[in-house]
Amino acid sequence: MQTEPTKSLVGQEYQVEVGPVAHGGHCVARTESGRVLFVRHALPGERVVARVTEGEETSRFLRADAVEILDPSKDRVEAPCPFSGPGKCGGCDWQHAAPGAQRRLKAAVIAEQLSRLAGLTPEEAGWDGTVVPAPGDKVAKGEVPAWRTRVQYAVDAEGHAGLRKHRSHEVQPIDHCLIAAPEVSELGIEGREWPQIASVEAIAATGSSDRQVVLTPRPGGRLPIVELDKPVSVLRVGEKDQRIHRVHGRPFVRERAAGRTWRVAEGGFWQVHPKAADMLVEAVMQGLMPRKGDMALDLYCGVGLFAGALAERVGDQGAVLGIESNKRAVEDARHNLADLDRVRIEQGKVEEILPRTRISEADIIVLDPPRAGAGRDTVRHLSSLGARRIAYVACDPAALARDLKYFAAEGYQPVTLRAFDLFPVTHHVECVAILKRVAQGS
Repeated sequence: MQTEPTKSLVGQEYQVEVGPVAHGGHCVARTESGRVLFVRHALPGERVVARVTEGEETSRFLRADAVEILDPSKDRVEAPCPFSGPGKCGGCDWQHAAPGAQRRLKAAVIAEQLSRLAGLTPEEAGWDGTVVPAPGDKVAKGEVPAWRTRVQYAVDAEGHAGLRKHRSHEVQPIDHCLIAAPEVSELGIEGREWPQIASVEAIAATGSSDRQVVLTPRPGGRLPIVELDKPVSVLRVGEKDQRIHRVHGRPFVRERAAGRTWRVAEGGFWQVHPKAADMLVEAVMQGLMPRKGDMALDLYCGVGLFAGALAERVGDQGAVLGIESNKRAVEDARHNLADLDRVRIEQGKVEEILPRTRISEADIIVLDPPRAGAGRDTVRHLSSLGARRIAYVACDPAALARDLKYFAAEGYQPVTLRAFDLFPVTHHVECVAILKRVAQGS
């Protein structure tokens, strides 16, 4: 017996009162029947017409866009970007919110995640409840900072560069991205055609003039001759091996942070905001308070940013072990820190490499895990090393909160938590939590 197909509710409209912000760049609302809507392009307290973009009659919740604002919030501004809004580019979440309001929304999300997943109030987490902007990012109402030094452009079937729509593979062609750093915009990627190319990643280094584009051809596609408005290195993603190969120019860019120059090869990971690396190093070092002779761990170490800062502070009698899974990042880290013989970098997954080292104790630890977090087993292992302080750098407040709960079960509690708005106009936020061991039962 065949069952009736579930009726789609896409396109259905509801008048709703918008409730609190939720993790992910939307707010929560309920229809008169009690059905939950996750509404983008809205702000808490508004009354809006919400049009469903995803969901069926049996769905646990529906996704929707606010297509008409009936009662606007005082925090609402007209989105400065012409490509922002319902059905358009999905790169920014809060173009329609004043800068201060964006940071308050992010603070509300952090507080909610801490409460729900870790059982912590802001005070218990050592957090003052604020999200701090990067220097130079304080802009007037109705403006956005140009901060993104790495932009992943998608290319449509006609060869026009753009950005993907929210939760879609569809491309929104653009002629300019307002949040792209000037050094990215100067390349002129949006102004030329990209035949047979699926995506173009543009990278502009901080502290050097290095610029790079990474091209991903469509299946069977050939590379065009790349002539951009500024000198640039060109790399391509191989169709068969999905590895990045040099076409011409340097296969790396040179970044500058924490008093050192860092080689970052082949589109490898580096903080996207130009001020992020220095801000995070400062927060981590202030929290850890390294001492001469310390044994330090830098986990998920990337190209060695925190390991280098730690090595400078623990001195010749100290030691730093970095662990990173990406092979090319490990090569970069070893190159970047070759002058510091007290640093050792190992390649592999933290949960596999750390037990093999047979390290039984450490004085201080910094971990900057991927968005999913470190997880219960890794937290348990780290806690067994008896570090006096642990710095946890998190790009996702939900993962941070989950791991803080695991740390609490092992006797570690946050003493300070700081939040930084290193992804303006998006829902993303960076946090640094400093933990220390507390007496069991205290």
